[in-house]
Formats: sequence, C-alpha cells, structure tokens
Amino acid sequence: MKYTLSVLVEDESGVLSRIAGLFARRGFNIESLAVGPAEKPGISRITMVVPGDNRTVQQLTKQLYKLINVLRVQDVTNIPSVERELMLLKIHASKKYRADILDIAHIFRARIVDISSNCLILEVTGDPGKIVAIEQLLSPYGIIEISRTGKVSLIRASNVSTELLRDTNRFKKALSY
Repeated sequence: MKYTLSVLVEDESGVLSRIAGLFARRGFNIESLAVGPAEKPGISRITMVVPGDNRTVQQLTKQLYKLINVLRVQDVTNIPSVERELMLLKIHASKKYRADILDIAHIFRARIVDISSNCLILEVTGDPGKIVAIEQLLSPYGIIEISRTGKVSLIRASNVSTELLRDTNRFKKALSY
C-alpha cells in the first residue's frame, strides 16, 4: 500500500538531505516528494508518498521525529484531504491527430503552454488518478517528455471524504437515468 506523509520541518539547509538519508539507510523508497514553504515563515512542508505497511509507516514516523528540525509528521493517507499533482507533457501532435489531442486536453482541462508545427506541451493539474488517466490516453500519440511534481496534500477542513463525494455524484447520476 502507498502512504502519504505530511512533514513540517524548520526551513534550514540539509533537512531534506537528512530525511532522504534516513530513508536510504533503512532501504525505504520515496515514490513522490514535494517540498515548499508552509503557512508560517521559516517552516517548510514536505509531502511524500512511500510504499509499505502500517508498521513501516509507524517506524518511519518515529525515526523522523528523532531528526533535528522535524516539527510534525502526519500520516494523511486515510484522512479526508485534497491531493494535487502537476504534470507537463510534451507530445507529438501532427496535423492529422492534433484535433484529437486537443479534445482529450479539453476534457481533462489541460492547458496548452507551448505549441509548434509537430508537437505541443500540455499543463495538467489534478488528483493523481487524473494525471495517470490523461497520460494513458495520450501515450498512443507519442509522448516525447514528461515532468511531474510530487503529490501535495492538505487535510480537508470540511472532513468530507473525496470518495464519499465521488460515490454521491455517481449515485445522483444513476438516479437521473
């Protein structure tokens, strides 16, 4: 299973290196990593996705708290939250297939940020499932390059689960047929 950890740290040089070293020494992989300033000056938020089980995450959390500059570690995997990623995708876009590609981009609300006679670059933001879905749909056209951020996540103040919202929307759609 994949776990999402939100780690608040003091914004000082070497913090990320010490965290990465901790994971490397214990043989744990970080699948996704995003780092940036948090709500208070001098504090950064690290959002990471790590594979493992509940025991592994508990062990990693204890080890992270032993590091200097780590202020708070929170497993947000099963907490209702908003998750987003950003992807830039450079794709072959010959005249023959350009309209099809643009239709897919429109459906996913992707923005065209660069265009040439034979390729274009799309900017896509959304939950990780959306990012994977558009990548799969566009791969037959010939992906040239991809650059993705790590997942960022904040706990929902409403405490409403995204899965609950999806299920409610599906139920409403089913009733309207």
